[in-house]
Amino acid sequence: QVQLVESGGGLVQAGGSLRLSCAASGRTFSSYTMGWFRQAPGKEREFVVGISWSGGSTFYASSVKGRFTISRDNAKKMVYLQMDSLKPEDTAVYYCATTPATIPLAHSRLYDYWGQGTQVTVSS
Repeated sequence: QVQLVESGGGLVQAGGSLRLSCAASGRTFSSYTMGWFRQAPGKEREFVVGISWSGGSTFYASSVKGRFTISRDNAKKMVYLQMDSLKPEDTAVYYCATTPATIPLAHSRLYDYWGQGTQVTVSS
């Protein structure tokens, strides 16, 4: 069993920054690939970025590449998402999730544990 808790969401103006955090507990955190997804109202959940267990492999959605940065601290069982140059279209509920896959993957069905989400709202 894995528990994931996101934090750090909020309201920010376009061009601003936010840092999301995901705290994990339960099974061996350092062994698993982590991902961030988001879901905007009326839209399907979409992949944002993933990071391998070591942090050596990352995979970004094209819509956020160059603006968002994922990192992890296995000792603290934490995953972070630094979001810079935010745009109104980044507005969504952001979720962290874990997968037993060894590399970051974009398909949400491959992730087995999810957090409750944190709201990010970017005003224009």
